[in-house]
This record gives sequence, C-alpha cells and structure tokens, in this order.
Amino acid sequence: MRKLIAHTEIEVNEEGYLTDFSQWTKEIGECIADENGVCLTDRHWEVISYIHEKHNKDEPLSIRGIKKSGVIDVKEFYSLFPGGPLKKATMIAGIPKPKSCI
Repeated sequence: MRKLIAHTEIEVNEEGYLTDFSQWTKEIGECIADENGVCLTDRHWEVISYIHEKHNKDEPLSIRGIKKSGVIDVKEFYSLFPGGPLKKATMIAGIPKPKSCI
C-alpha cells in the first residue's frame, strides 16, 4: 500500500514498514520517527547506522544481537526506542520487521 511521507509516496506493508529499502531517506526516517513519538538524536542515528550495516550484510537482527553489538546496551536501546525498541528502530531505519519480533 502507498503512503505519503516527507512529500514522497512510499510503499509500506500493513504494519507500516517500508517494502522497498531503496525508497528510504534520512528525511523519511525522521518523519517515521516523529510519527512514532521518537525525537532522533545523534545516538539514535548511530543505532540506525548499525541496523543498516546488519541489513546490508543480510544478518538477522535481535535484541540479543543488539546487546552483543558493542554499539549500545539494552537498557539504553529501550530508552531510545521505547515501546518495542527493535520494531521501532527497524521501522525508522526503513528495513523489514525482524523475524525475532512478534
């Protein structure tokens, strides 16, 4: 389904995740974050960069993987992306919802 965000029409699934990562831009990520009540800081962008690296390598994402990444500890991850950090972070990053998320 199509959605207008940041003056751009993008394709999203029924949960609001982009279906085509090539449509993602930093501006779109900022708009998605805003819709989800997240005000992005440099620290958020560090995590999003890590998520993009994992996605580009086709490596699965999980809370356990985030914990072991050395990029961020779990407590901070939850505080940056409250209410389902992996779901919110991947949605903002423009990648599909990880299989580890229900």
